[in-house]
Amino acid sequence: MRLIFAGTPEFAQTALVALHAAGHEIVLVLTQPDRPAGRGMKLQPSPVKQWALDHAVPVAQPRSLRLEGKYPEDAAAARQTLLDAKADAMIVAAYGLILPQWVLDLPPRGCLNIHASLLPRWRGAAPIHRAIEAGDTQTGITIMQMDAGLDTGDMLLVLPCRIAPHDTTAVLHERLADLGGQAIVQALASLDQLPRQPQPLEGVNYAHKIDKAEAALDWALSAEVLARRIRAFDPFPGMTVPLATASGVETLKLWQAVAEAAEKTAAETVQPGTVLSADASGVRVACGEGQLCLTQLQRPGGKRLGAADFLRGCPLQPGQRLVA
Repeated sequence: MRLIFAGTPEFAQTALVALHAAGHEIVLVLTQPDRPAGRGMKLQPSPVKQWALDHAVPVAQPRSLRLEGKYPEDAAAARQTLLDAKADAMIVAAYGLILPQWVLDLPPRGCLNIHASLLPRWRGAAPIHRAIEAGDTQTGITIMQMDAGLDTGDMLLVLPCRIAPHDTTAVLHERLADLGGQAIVQALASLDQLPRQPQPLEGVNYAHKIDKAEAALDWALSAEVLARRIRAFDPFPGMTVPLATASGVETLKLWQAVAEAAEKTAAETVQPGTVLSADASGVRVACGEGQLCLTQLQRPGGKRLGAADFLRGCPLQPGQRLVA
C-alpha cells in the first residue's frame, strides 16, 4: 500500500521500519516538530523523522492539524500535503497530535492506530507505564480503526503480551514496539478479512500522561505499590527521595527495588521512610505496609549503582530517614 505514517518516538519508528521492510511504500511521514535535547539543548529530530531523512521520505511537522485551531496555517499546509500524497491509508503510532475528522476521512482505507494496550483498558497517553504501575500481568497491542474519540475506535487485531514480574517500562516498551510492528504488518496483509469489533463498554480506563510530580516517592504507601511504581517510571521520570547530607539535601533516584514483608515489631514502631538496614544486598526502608529493599540507586550527576557500590560512596545507616 501507499502509506502515510504519523508517529514520533522510538516506539513508532520500530513500526515504521517493519512496514518498510514488508514492502509498503511510505509516501509521507508526519511527526512532531523538532525538540531541544541533550546538554546543549539543540533541536533534535524525532526518531521517526530521522528514519525518514535517512530514507529520503518527505516529512511534514505541523504544530496542529486543526483548521480552526491555534495554527491554521500549519493545518492548511498539512492538508494539501496529505492530499498530494494520494495514500491508501494512514498508520498512526504515538504521534502526539489529535487527528481531526478531516484527517480521519481523507485516506480511502482510513487511519489505523497502533496502541500499546488491550483496549479498552488503558486508553490514553501512557498505557505501558500505567499497566506496570497497576500490577497488570498482561498487556498487548491493539490495531484500531481510528475515530474521533480518544482510542475509542473499532478493533481490527489484538496481540497479547505477558508482563513479567520484573519488567520495567523500558523493557516492556521494546517488546511492545516489536509486537506493534508485527501487528500492523499482519493487519495490512489481511485488512479486507479482519472483522471490525466495537470496543467493550466494560473495562474502560485511561492511562493519563506521566507527570514529573509523580516521581516523589511516598513511603506511606505499601512496599508492593512502590516497587511497581519504580519499575513503571523507569526510564522516566524515575522515582525520587530526598537525602539529608552535611552539605544539604540531595535527591536520590531509585531504579530497582523489591517489596518484602516487614517484621511485625518494625512495622509497629518505625515510621515510614526510615532505613531499617543497609548492606550489599540492598537498602531496606520501612513503608506504610511492608518494607522496600532498594537494590539500584543513583545520586545527582552519578550513575545507576547496585546497593554495594552505592553504599561505598554514600553510606546509609539504620534509623536514618529518607524523607523531606
